[in-house]
Amino acid sequence: MFIENEQQMMMIRQSARDFAETHIRPYIMEWDEAQTFPAPLFKKLGEHGFMGIIVPEAYGGSGFGYQEYITVLDEISKVCGSIGLSVAAHNSLCTNHILSFANESQKQKYLPKLATGEWLGAWGLTETGSGSDAGGLATVAVRDGDYFVLNGSKNFITHAISSDVAVVLARTGEKGDKKGVTAFIVEKGTEGFSAGKKENKLGMRASETACLFFDNCRIHQDQMVGEEGQGFVQALKLLDGGRISIAALSLGIARGAYECALKYANEREQFKQKIFEFQAVGFKLAEMATEIQAAELLTRQAGYMKDRGERISKIGAMAKLYASETAVSVSNESVQIFGGYGFTKDYPAEKFFRDAKLCTIGEGTSSIQKMVISREIQKDA
Repeated sequence: MFIENEQQMMMIRQSARDFAETHIRPYIMEWDEAQTFPAPLFKKLGEHGFMGIIVPEAYGGSGFGYQEYITVLDEISKVCGSIGLSVAAHNSLCTNHILSFANESQKQKYLPKLATGEWLGAWGLTETGSGSDAGGLATVAVRDGDYFVLNGSKNFITHAISSDVAVVLARTGEKGDKKGVTAFIVEKGTEGFSAGKKENKLGMRASETACLFFDNCRIHQDQMVGEEGQGFVQALKLLDGGRISIAALSLGIARGAYECALKYANEREQFKQKIFEFQAVGFKLAEMATEIQAAELLTRQAGYMKDRGERISKIGAMAKLYASETAVSVSNESVQIFGGYGFTKDYPAEKFFRDAKLCTIGEGTSSIQKMVISREIQKDA
């Protein structure tokens, strides 16, 4: 019910699937083991239209909506969560922030480069002392004539090292004041702007994560996104859509974990029968398939409402919460079905298991999603 042009969607799904099988699958364990961030891959993704999925064609994008975006993330993440995460962060955070709130001059300058994959984007909100407490930013931007001087740091930033441009949230008013945060576009090479070392992570190891640092970094006021003091509101609106991204990422990881377990269960024999035929295994797979279907329906509903311009705070949080927890539970059961082999790197189950956990943390933990949902349902009471 959420997809209007099924033929077009099938073509997009096949295109993303072919790309993932050709350009990603052969290298996933090599990238994972070495924690290699395959920067050249993202230029290829851009050539295929996957780096500007929701960007209008006028700015060099594909001009699609969230249903197509969900489909692309699903197919890529089914093969490699790390690459899916990077595609999501680039599209829904940095690029979408500029698309949604920047002025026309800024859009003309940055969107064509971001949408085509010529440039890679980052988005800086999280800090060491303010993760879930997004309003408690310590990074400050002090006005100095026509400039702002940024001082502080950002933590757990995707593409912090390799990005060409970052949209950064900094405090321009009092701490905790929702009207005291402003967004800025900061280009790589700006004096006083640097990145830290790459984090050594449990999963998503081919997706680059590091800190951003600002040491008397001077940014011209022309680099401000929207009006001064609008940054916090902008961030909250972006996170609503960003939760659809993580839901789609989670959906792909869950689907990948399920499909490899299903294939294994139909090949592996014990006691002269395929292990799928044991009720304990068959029932596990039945539950996994049901959870994935439910997660997709929630995610598709959120995307449908987003495309229609409807408010999605509740449904976006629901989709992100359910899909991310499903990715964890399904990947856990996938390892279990593989048994001892699931604990080795010779089979794909363990990587899905490691990658899935980030989905319950990034762009708001499961507890934060429950807080958002509870506030929304209270309004309905």
